[in-house]
Amino acid sequence: MPRANVLIRRRVWCVIRPGGVSHQASIQLVALALLLDDLAVARRALECLEPLEDGPLGLDPTPPATCRGQGCGSPEHPADHERAEPAAPVLAVHGTIVGVLVVTLGDALLDVIVRLGEPLTSGADALATTQTAAGGQAANVAAWVVALGSRARNVSKRGDDLAGQLVTAELEGRGVEVAGPVAGRNGIVVSLVGADGERTMASDRGVAPDLSPGDLEPAWFACDCLHISGYALLATPIDGAALSAARLARANGARVSVDLSAWTRIREHGPVRFREQLEELAPDVIFANEAEWEIVGAAYGLAPTAVVKRGARGLLVLGEERVELPARDGEVIDATGAGDALAAGFLVGGPELALHAAARAVAKPGAMP
Repeated sequence: MPRANVLIRRRVWCVIRPGGVSHQASIQLVALALLLDDLAVARRALECLEPLEDGPLGLDPTPPATCRGQGCGSPEHPADHERAEPAAPVLAVHGTIVGVLVVTLGDALLDVIVRLGEPLTSGADALATTQTAAGGQAANVAAWVVALGSRARNVSKRGDDLAGQLVTAELEGRGVEVAGPVAGRNGIVVSLVGADGERTMASDRGVAPDLSPGDLEPAWFACDCLHISGYALLATPIDGAALSAARLARANGARVSVDLSAWTRIREHGPVRFREQLEELAPDVIFANEAEWEIVGAAYGLAPTAVVKRGARGLLVLGEERVELPARDGEVIDATGAGDALAAGFLVGGPELALHAAARAVAKPGAMP
């Protein structure tokens, strides 16, 4: 069946996928836009050349109740890795995509965020503000997808301890569907956030890397996009689960994205080995910061679209067109999870929404919306 395809048209991310909102429904949306805006702007939106510029239409962002046939259901991946032809477009309305379901695969951890009120000195007692929240790259992206008006499902292995219960309860409370086995000790990450908003993390992944291909249910991958945390490629058996998930996803036409994750872990894992795993995964979109981009020898050839996260300098999108955008102005309180928010925004609505989500993320403590 057809997969989703991604194109850049004048800095707008246009998701083309089968099913979901029909072309007729898209036309009806633009008809409504005609009542609120001029003919030229509505015509450009219909052609997916640029979003409506005078604000949202006030439409209910809740996607259709089902998503069958648009996602990922068969365990077999074509041997020649053929990618099917695009289907009817889904209309982008003011930077958001109608009816997108994003499935994330990776860690769902308990974040302990320590915001330092003064420099940390060895052996000293520093004042700080501390909070706990659900976290982990895959969990963060899922939460931001929901916050931006789409639907999300997180597939991960979580602990049956108190930390795991807290993580599950928070994700579900944020509207994220949670799937995956529950057993053992949940992972915990301690983030130390300095006065400049930069963070240093100490990670204990718990049972998260134990997610195996046999744990996966095909129905979990009935989606429009599968987003895989790069951390899932750095351990076994979760690396096999990531590959199986991608096969399940592509069988029903979903696109696959990967965030390369921490360059230090890639260095320990082996950059050549990591790149080979990416080549086998064959993602449609790759997210990386500049250090990650460099350590894998640049991501050219690894995906049709690469998104380079450049922090305060914004982002660079390399694909059919080169798109370079500056970061949004605003106060930086905590950079934790900003890259995850950016990835969610890009998957849901393209580069502009990605930067908007990242700006929201750094303006508050913690990685969650």
